[in-house]
Amino acid sequence: MTTYTPKNILITGAAGFIASHVANRLIRSYPDYKIVVLDKLDYCSNLKNLNPSKSSPNFKFVKGDIGSADLVNYLLITESIDTIMHFAAQTHVDNSFGNSFEFTKNNIYGTHVLLEACKVTRQIRRFIHVSTDEVYGETEEDAIVGNHEASQLLPTNPYSATKAGAEMLVMAYGRSYGLPVITTRGNNVYGPNQFPEKLIPKFILLAMRGKPLPIHGDGSNVRSYLYCEDVAEAFEVILHKGEVGHVYNIGTKKERRVIDVAKDMCNLFNMDPESSIKFVENRPFNDQRYFLDDEKLKSLGWAERTTWEEGLKKTMEWYISNPDWWGDVSGALLPHPRMLMMPGGVERVVDVSENIQSDSPHSAVNPSQFRKVGPVTKPNKPSFKFLIYGKTGWIGGLLGKLCEKQGIQYEYGKGRLENRSQILEDIQKIKPTHVFNAAGITGRPNVDWCESHKTETIRTNVSGTLTLADVCKESGILMINFATGCIFEYDEKHPEGSGIGFKEEDTPNFTGSFYSKTKAMVEELLKEYDNVCTLRVRMPISSDLNNPRNFITKIARYDKVVNIPNSMTILDELLPISIEMAKRNLRGIWNFTNPGVVSHNEVLEMYKEYINPGFKWTNFTLEEQARVIVAPRSNNELDMTKLKEEFPELLSIKESLIKYVFEPNKKV
Repeated sequence: MTTYTPKNILITGAAGFIASHVANRLIRSYPDYKIVVLDKLDYCSNLKNLNPSKSSPNFKFVKGDIGSADLVNYLLITESIDTIMHFAAQTHVDNSFGNSFEFTKNNIYGTHVLLEACKVTRQIRRFIHVSTDEVYGETEEDAIVGNHEASQLLPTNPYSATKAGAEMLVMAYGRSYGLPVITTRGNNVYGPNQFPEKLIPKFILLAMRGKPLPIHGDGSNVRSYLYCEDVAEAFEVILHKGEVGHVYNIGTKKERRVIDVAKDMCNLFNMDPESSIKFVENRPFNDQRYFLDDEKLKSLGWAERTTWEEGLKKTMEWYISNPDWWGDVSGALLPHPRMLMMPGGVERVVDVSENIQSDSPHSAVNPSQFRKVGPVTKPNKPSFKFLIYGKTGWIGGLLGKLCEKQGIQYEYGKGRLENRSQILEDIQKIKPTHVFNAAGITGRPNVDWCESHKTETIRTNVSGTLTLADVCKESGILMINFATGCIFEYDEKHPEGSGIGFKEEDTPNFTGSFYSKTKAMVEELLKEYDNVCTLRVRMPISSDLNNPRNFITKIARYDKVVNIPNSMTILDELLPISIEMAKRNLRGIWNFTNPGVVSHNEVLEMYKEYINPGFKWTNFTLEEQARVIVAPRSNNELDMTKLKEEFPELLSIKESLIKYVFEPNKKV
């Protein structure tokens, strides 16, 4: 049996009941493991559940929602997470009958966000998905053998249906993308810290208050109960010894009717069962029995240690010692609670120690942050910080404006790209989450300048870009590199007008200009850096028709133009996508234009239609053009399948031209 040793573990929902016991156990037992807890502090979570760990150096708490893809990606990258233990979920069946959409959002969508982040970052070595025995549905009353891990899933309520749906996603990502997934399905768990919407803590608190114990139906429903520390140990075993692709039941063969649980509680509190037990209306559907086969987990070395009597006594003593742990829980103690909202927006005061770590910029823990916990907290937006090179350039300037518009922190780099020490100083001072390289030499007024300034072109386009990529690599930072698609020209396999574009993996075939040579050279070398996302821009266009770098502005000022269809980049649409690509941690080479091609004449026809009806121009041939330029120009079509699949809303070049450029500037 092989043993797995994690390094950096993300535990979702660990301010909740079961996960807090797992987190505290791992933090206590494995000081070499870094444990990052992500929890949005919903009504059934409490930061005090993590009090045993708050002073530990290997513990960090982040307040946030698993439904925030940006936050999840940020955490996986910045914390170098290699293991996820996914507990976060809405779990109370009664709530699922009243607000089933919330269960779909949390249990299915939240799980999907995590899985997608794992697929994108490609750094996860274990993904442990925590499910429930309820996905099996009702077990026959006379069954001697419990549901084993290969049993059919037949959920009967909205809660268990969403957990089964989440399991299907986990299984699919394991098979389709090779994610190293493990799924657990557990019986009912009880013990200290549990929110009192669940049966046992509800009975304890009601008994402490001298109130009757409500039982759904006739109380004949059978359940199996495990003490929380035994379950925490089970997860410890599965983490280290569980096999990828397998499912493990966490259960016990010791069953109890709900009526018997109530009677045991009455005995503990010296209450008369006849007068203290109250039968109430049953749930819309209340499974009669859940029964698990737990032999597979036992084969890994796990065994239940705590007897029912011992566990119940420990739990009762804890609640007696901590009666106000959850504040006002009167709404949870109702026979049929709907606790997605705390009653009356009650204030729950949480003591937050300054020793709790949270050094990611978007999740700093402070007392005021936890002074009042709302019923359903809005997910925190993660704080990105971009370091942008190319302040005086066209794209670099636009990136800064976009960051301001989106509320993203950013600073422009001051160092010269070819100066390693200056780049290091920038990164150490600014501490960016991402670096954008929009610096480079294209030549003024055009690429012909590079033909007579080759050393300067190499220094910036090759040496500078490689230096920046290398420093980012050493610092563990993703670099978005604005490159060019002007490294191809139409050929026999990609003839003009054929619609067959050059793909990301194709070898550059255009060496007509020194500028293109340097760009093709550095792109090839950057393939060795897995922290780089290369974006091939072509003939950039923006809605600013006064900018001399704008392709439309250029050709509108020429006396003569060629007429060749080309792929082009509408910056107004694609630059925001570049920011989203950074947030998604996308890497590798990407053709970065709008789908399709447009010719010079087609662009100028639109210019004439929307801007200047009297505009006239003359065409000339490539041969005639060659007489007035120093270096040949690249003409090609890029295949946009890859980017279009990632961003299906991306408009075609002609649609984008009209929407983002000509309609906003329309004068006719």
